[in-house]
Amino acid sequence: MSAGWFRRRFLPGEPLPAPRPPGPRASPVPYRRPRFLRGSSSSPGAADASRRPDSRPVRSPARGRTLPWNAGYAEIINAEKSEFNEDQAACGKLCIRRCEFGAEEEWLTLCPEEVSSYPAAPWWVRGQLGKSGHYWALFDGHGGPAAAILAANTLHSCLRRQLEAVVEGLVATQPPMHLNGRCICPSDPQFVEEKGIRAEDLVIGALESAFQECDEVIGRELEASGQVGGCTALVAVSLQGKLYVANAGDSRAILVRRDEIRPLSFEFTPETERQRIQQLAFVYPELLAGEFTRLEFPRRLKGDDLGQKVLFRDHHMSGWSYKRVEKSDLKYPLIHGQGRQARLLGTLAVSRGLGDHQLRVLDTNIQLKPFLLSVPQVTVLDVGQLELQEDDVVVMATDGLWDVLSNEQVAWLVRSFLPGNQEDPHRFLKLAQMLIHSTQGKEDSPTEEGQVSYDDVSVFVIPLHSQGQESSGH
Repeated sequence: MSAGWFRRRFLPGEPLPAPRPPGPRASPVPYRRPRFLRGSSSSPGAADASRRPDSRPVRSPARGRTLPWNAGYAEIINAEKSEFNEDQAACGKLCIRRCEFGAEEEWLTLCPEEVSSYPAAPWWVRGQLGKSGHYWALFDGHGGPAAAILAANTLHSCLRRQLEAVVEGLVATQPPMHLNGRCICPSDPQFVEEKGIRAEDLVIGALESAFQECDEVIGRELEASGQVGGCTALVAVSLQGKLYVANAGDSRAILVRRDEIRPLSFEFTPETERQRIQQLAFVYPELLAGEFTRLEFPRRLKGDDLGQKVLFRDHHMSGWSYKRVEKSDLKYPLIHGQGRQARLLGTLAVSRGLGDHQLRVLDTNIQLKPFLLSVPQVTVLDVGQLELQEDDVVVMATDGLWDVLSNEQVAWLVRSFLPGNQEDPHRFLKLAQMLIHSTQGKEDSPTEEGQVSYDDVSVFVIPLHSQGQESSGH
């Protein structure tokens, strides 16, 4: 993002881009639940109608519908926090095509099993490269369900396009300097090696670019349809024996094994990204329009604090110091609150995600989008290097689960349930349901007494054992 583009897009007083000619307004994004829930035992009407905390139904895929890797999924709608369930989910197989050099429109597939089951597989399947990819994603919407629905419909397509753009580098022993395979400089392979560039770095770059592309699509679609909103995004991609977990927001993924709990994502909130947000306000103070102070204080300052020396910290500080309170320090803080109550510009509880292009601070023209990043943090899990056990799983969930369950409590539930149900083909689905039930204050829940999640909750439970064996050639 160039400084010039940033100033033109967000800062007052700068020339604005020429307005686009008005076109016909698009239809609003229709509300729906994930496609793989079609035919589930709880109908959409029932799920959205019963909103009391003690009677909200848990929805899961129908028993005959198998998700990738036999993953389990369950969801529950919020307790009248909003009209709709603002969470969305998506999963499926990624088919990545490869163009043969020197051939006119000759494409090979990296997952031929996806199409070879059809009576007449396309002629370009003959490459049989045997690389398959799978995809699971959770989107937690805010300001309405539209952004999460668009993300669920769009992000996997953006990712496929980004992967196809670098697929030659993915299948090479080492990513070449030039994508067409030419070696202009004899030392090119050495330069690539010295930078430590590997195939997994191309996947990480593809995920980062896909999030950015999807964010732009959401912005255009919501503007055209006159809708607003945003969403967090948590994505897991299995490709070439590795699991890539990309997160932008406050959802979470963890790996649970018999003797290990490994976080696979990092939550992005106004508190965790305080220094980045404060630095942006320091470089571009116009973004605050004189209404906010970028400085952080232990509490909101009052008139009686004027002239006193109080604790504070700025963008360059991880520690604290003292400053004499001036009148400008009495403005509303750029980041206010603590923990899950922290808010950016008094509005948002997350600092990364998709959408929110039209979001402004209440009763002002101050935009939040400059402070929000759509770039995910990507964690790579080399599944082939793990000595996997049958009960090793990845648990992905929106923040409604983590509001009331810790990593340790989720791991305890996983370890308590799976070993005694190894013959049950639906055990991962049942585990996802059990995790949701554990957020509803039931007597057998590991949460503190009476602790209930009133938010939307969506959970994937992804087993690793058989897939890890296949990827490592066992």
